[in-house]
Order: sequence, then structure tokens, then C-alpha cells
Amino acid sequence: MRVSDIAALNVRSCRPDTNLASIASIMWEQDCGVVPVVDEHKKVVGVVTDRDIAMAAATRPAHVANISAKELMSGKAYTCRLTDDPKVALRTMAQNGVRRLPVVDEKGTLAGILSMTDVVLASRDPKSVRPGDLTWAEVIPMIDAIVRPRKQQDTPAAGRKQALVASK
Repeated sequence: MRVSDIAALNVRSCRPDTNLASIASIMWEQDCGVVPVVDEHKKVVGVVTDRDIAMAAATRPAHVANISAKELMSGKAYTCRLTDDPKVALRTMAQNGVRRLPVVDEKGTLAGILSMTDVVLASRDPKSVRPGDLTWAEVIPMIDAIVRPRKQQDTPAAGRKQALVASK
């Protein structure tokens, strides 16, 4: 199995100067939570997520129509290749705490997006998994590493008692 077998291909992208309102429209139209940001050569320079837009809208004085993708992008764009084994891509996600990776072709240009959902769906049916393919035993610990909050939260799931605070 290769990334090309399970990733969403032919995805929409934007440029660094695209405003967040336009990116949100792409997300709505494509029913997705991430839009890759590419340069003039279709090389991935970053991504904008639905969370990025929500946080920008909540924490910045400017309207999202006046904030560009380049203002939110981090310095490193993690990617995987069409020809990669999904295990390699999942490891990249886990090591960097990202839920989706832009997929690039042999020239390094955008070819698609690989999400955790793609990986889970590809590994969930033991009858269709071939030797060497992803298994639940490999996927679950990686997903745990990806979704673990940066700040440990005080919740029952985190192994602590949760104090209920009544609002007045």
C-alpha cells in the first residue's frame, strides 16, 4: 500500500496572500478542514486549518478577510510523498503532532492530502489488509501521539478527577 492508494487527490490549495475568508470558503465547498498553501510552482509552503482560522478570528482585531495565509503559517510544512508507505506518513504525523499531511509528487508539487481518517479507514478492515500494510496495532499508538493535547487537561480521560465548577 502507498499513500497514493488512500489519500485524497486533486485537492484545492491557496497562495500565501489568500485571505482567511476565502480559505474558509474553500473548506466549506470542499468539506475539509485544511487547505495547503502553495507557491507559484505548486510547492507546499504551509497549510491553514479550520482551527487556525477560528483562533485568528477570536484573537486578532482584524477581520478574517484582512488576514492572509502567510500570517498564520508556521515555518515548516510537513509533507509525504505519493510513493511513501502510509506507515512513514503516519510516523511523520505523530512526530510532529499534525493530523493531515500535504502529499507531493516526484517533482515536489502538491498532489493531495493524507488525513488520519484516510489512514484509519485503510487499516480498519483486517480482511483487506495485506502483509506489510498498516494494522490497528500500529495505527492506534500513532493516533494517540497525534491527538494528545499539548497541555495535559484535567479530565477523567487523562486519569485525573475533574472538579465541577458551578457558574454563577
